[in-house]
Amino acid sequence: KFLLSLSPLLGSVSSRVEARAGKAMQGSERTPNSAACMAGSSLKNARKSVMMKAVLVAVLCMAFVGSADANNKYKRGDNVPLYANKVGPFANPSEQYEYYTLPFCAPKEEERKQHHLGEVLVGDRMMKTLFALPFLVKFEDRTLCSYTLKSREIQTFQRAIDEDYYFEFIYDDLPFWGFIGDKEQELVHGENVTMYSLFTSYIFTIAHNGDEVLEINWEHDPDANLDITDASEPIDVHFKYTAKWVKSEHDSRERVREHKESPQHLEIRWFSIFNSIVTVLLLTGFLATILMRVLKNDFSRYARMEEEQGLEVEESGWKLVHGDVFRFPEQRELFCAVLGNGVQLLCMVAGVLFLACLGVATHNNRGALLVSALLIFAFTSGINGYVSGSMYSKMEGTNWVWNLLLSYFLFLGPLFVMATFLNFVAVAYNSSTALPFGTIVIILLILTLVSFPLNIVGGITGRNFSTPFEAPCRTTKMPREIPPLPWNRSTVFQVAIAGLLPFSAIYIELYYVFASVWGHKLYSLYGILTLVFLILLIVTAFITVALTYFQLAVEDHHWWWRAVHVGGSAGFYVFAYCIYYFKFKAKMSGFMQTSFFFGYMGMVCYGTWLLLGTVGFFSSLAFVKYIYRSIKCD
Repeated sequence: KFLLSLSPLLGSVSSRVEARAGKAMQGSERTPNSAACMAGSSLKNARKSVMMKAVLVAVLCMAFVGSADANNKYKRGDNVPLYANKVGPFANPSEQYEYYTLPFCAPKEEERKQHHLGEVLVGDRMMKTLFALPFLVKFEDRTLCSYTLKSREIQTFQRAIDEDYYFEFIYDDLPFWGFIGDKEQELVHGENVTMYSLFTSYIFTIAHNGDEVLEINWEHDPDANLDITDASEPIDVHFKYTAKWVKSEHDSRERVREHKESPQHLEIRWFSIFNSIVTVLLLTGFLATILMRVLKNDFSRYARMEEEQGLEVEESGWKLVHGDVFRFPEQRELFCAVLGNGVQLLCMVAGVLFLACLGVATHNNRGALLVSALLIFAFTSGINGYVSGSMYSKMEGTNWVWNLLLSYFLFLGPLFVMATFLNFVAVAYNSSTALPFGTIVIILLILTLVSFPLNIVGGITGRNFSTPFEAPCRTTKMPREIPPLPWNRSTVFQVAIAGLLPFSAIYIELYYVFASVWGHKLYSLYGILTLVFLILLIVTAFITVALTYFQLAVEDHHWWWRAVHVGGSAGFYVFAYCIYYFKFKAKMSGFMQTSFFFGYMGMVCYGTWLLLGTVGFFSSLAFVKYIYRSIKCD
């Protein structure tokens, strides 16, 4: 709705531009032809600009309209379609298969729902079923189908029950879940035997408000379970289902979702979040106070040294390296590419969180955040190129082609390789998680026709409009030798301790995010997530500034790359948490799920390193410029 509301605005802008251009054309009747040409050219350029904006809005609208909340209204007896989406092991959320890969009774003619890009990205493959649940029509034990299970089909069901398979149905764009069967151990003739039961009687309980479907739940009749322990002979199976309609006390789906979120649970969660935030802010404030007092003493000491002109006073501390502190780092192309990608990822995360807080990521908008992340990433490639090109120009770089290519492929290259490998794994498992060829083509077109040109344009713009690097102190020709450093001032030690404080600010919320992405819990408190992200940026900036000061205080002027490593060190802690979560919290197993978990989480941690490393560097750069402007440099 927000994106669609921009269309009238673009229309008014277009009409105003054309009116102004028309006035210019009328004025040009009394002027030479050059003025008329200029007015016509401005009109064409204005129309092109408006058309480009309109195309952008249209693309965004197409991405989100398909995933909008369904507010379908029905009358008694109206057909409400029920789609079977997927089945898979409950502990392996990435291992998904089409529903009819199991030998359920299927319609004679396959009818698939048309999916938008977001649904395809999350692995949705919805197909029509034999279930018929007309609006407000109650019935009991209606026959779905009857057929005979062969020995191989029985074994397929047994393997699925062993792996705790669940199914996902979609009813009026409302997802709900259930299990296909159960097993238990029984003592038969002195031996433990696994008894398999197939659920054959489904009970659908549907809540409504008179003309809308608000909620649906599934359960099974345990008295109608079919024993499929013996797979040596065929078994006749009879599926049936029941529909129960209940009047809801709520008037909308949003109210239903709010009611499901327990107030006590929310209070505990808010308390834990604020407890973590207050602890981190107290530690940050404590360190900030110490750093300010130390800086104040340094400024006073250096001021006294400048006043004592007649005495020979030897400089020490961070002032001693004023001729080397602004010496550009090695591997400038790579360094600038890191900064460009970090700023791009920062813009992408901020945009996705903004859309999530607006309500784009509801339970019915399947894959909306993935689509928004893809589009925002593509359209922010120009920012990547601009930041990288601008910094490279400030550092007096000359290898521009390599800089532009590196800024584009530094994050996108490994992500593309990892996604391609995981897609081949999904294809090998015949999983619905594998992206179809058409979807891959669409993504490649977005990246090649939108992202790459914007990156090139941004890089050229950054190069041409960049200002010289403003350093408060002149850089000497010969670098100063760095004295031997104690072990606690080494890069490895500082990187190891730097990420602890930022990670402590997010680890509580990180569990809920993991439970949603790699589990079956629904995440909805994006306001808390945004708050935690802001705290993470603040803490990262401060801890990097503090460690940069301590590094300069021991006369180590190689702070450029270290600021990036220190700022991004929280990414290593996130990856360590991934290992802990996989080992002790989740019950994932199998090559496909393991590769998906560590493959994509490895890319998330790499992106975290780029993002927070960029935040840490720019914070340190501002701090270093400030302290060296405050003293007199020779």
